[in-house]
Amino acid sequence: MTTPASPTIVVALTAIVGERACLSGADTDAFTTDYRRLYLGKAVAVVLPASTDELSRVMAWCYTHGVPVVPQGGNTSLMGGSVPDDSGTAVVVSLKRMNQVVEVDAVNDTLTVQAGVTLSAARSAAEAAGRLFPLRIGSEGSCQIGGNLSTNAGGTAVLRYGNMRDLVLGVEAVLPDGRVYSGLRALRKDNTGYDLKQLFVGSEGTLGIITAAVLKLMPLPRSSSVAFVAVASPAAAVALLGEAKRTAGQAVTAFELVSRPALDLVLAYLGGEKSPLAGSHDWMVLIELTAGTDADSLDQTMVQLLEAGLEAGLVLDAAVAASGTDALAFWRIREEISDAQTRTGGSIKCDVSVPLSRIAGFIEEATAAVLALEPRTRMVVYGHMGDGNVHFNPLRPADTSAADYMAACYTQVSHAVDALAHAAGGSISAEHGIGVAKRDDLTLYKSPVELELMWQVKKALDPKNLLNPAKVLPAPH
Repeated sequence: MTTPASPTIVVALTAIVGERACLSGADTDAFTTDYRRLYLGKAVAVVLPASTDELSRVMAWCYTHGVPVVPQGGNTSLMGGSVPDDSGTAVVVSLKRMNQVVEVDAVNDTLTVQAGVTLSAARSAAEAAGRLFPLRIGSEGSCQIGGNLSTNAGGTAVLRYGNMRDLVLGVEAVLPDGRVYSGLRALRKDNTGYDLKQLFVGSEGTLGIITAAVLKLMPLPRSSSVAFVAVASPAAAVALLGEAKRTAGQAVTAFELVSRPALDLVLAYLGGEKSPLAGSHDWMVLIELTAGTDADSLDQTMVQLLEAGLEAGLVLDAAVAASGTDALAFWRIREEISDAQTRTGGSIKCDVSVPLSRIAGFIEEATAAVLALEPRTRMVVYGHMGDGNVHFNPLRPADTSAADYMAACYTQVSHAVDALAHAAGGSISAEHGIGVAKRDDLTLYKSPVELELMWQVKKALDPKNLLNPAKVLPAPH
């Protein structure tokens, strides 16, 4: 089959979505560059459907005529998974116009939204009904629910609430040939065969385009207690987490690790901000407890935890937020680390997960491996210690350009860190996905059987390989 010429594609898709919702030429530029500006592509057109029906007709036309389609949410991917390649043959489908909150059911504790609703809008809709949608990510103002689902997003509250696989009850998705999978069920128990919605969660838009979802809501906490704590080492942090679970139980909502280079970087980036702690410490954790009890009771639990940590030699210093303003300031330090790296340039993103019992050893070994390659590397290590997910992101030396550092170290560092994570029984991608950046590395860490099964699923749903092609799955041998 011969792919239609660009003008033909634009005319055909404009007839479906309207002139203002089908972009071409220079108007596509904002949709063809990734968040970190590492992946620059081209698109024959960008389509912004306003409904599932419009998207279904777009997909059916592209499928019939052999036109590749790249789905895109808020375009906050760090792995190059949401932008087209540079061939200029693909159509980008942006879900940003499908941004309606459909229903908040406070009795059933569910939230039904279209895929283009931003995470912050979803959280606000839940809070307006006195409920909590617990996913928390630094990019919540721009990332969208469809993208959160397609990458199985995690964030800072996974320790208590789980990731997006745990937070979704039903989805609606348009398949590569335009058919619609209608699975918007608000049920916590539905044992009628395969759980098809989970095919689309974490598949990074390679099997279908999620257009709507039913999400779980939780009780809105009445109080929280937040502390910024210096710890003796990553091993001490793991031990302190164990103490936190014994002391506070389900109230432990977040337990975030921050290395000294990560703190220094973000404080320089933020300008006037100061460290919550006096003195210089190599390792810190941000702890958050939340509960339905009063604030005084929760603060007492936090103090009890920190006192036990001090007595055991795990805690070196601590600052407990005295107000909501303090808590927000603590969290801002943690959440701005990613942007600080992006603005600085030259950060090697290793988003790994390791069993908690092995995470301290992994950090020690991986740090030694990176410093052996470039001793001046700034070891920006931070993230979700509570669930074993560490953003191990070596950063270029201050006097080395991003281009020079990436050219000299990217491949060696990335492979060394990933190999150590795998050897520790871990994963090379905890929550950022595979996209393009990690695609070919899967051959090193997935068995031939796993890769074959994934390709069989892909071919069953997308036999022409038109939906987000060359993403996630390495080329079959």
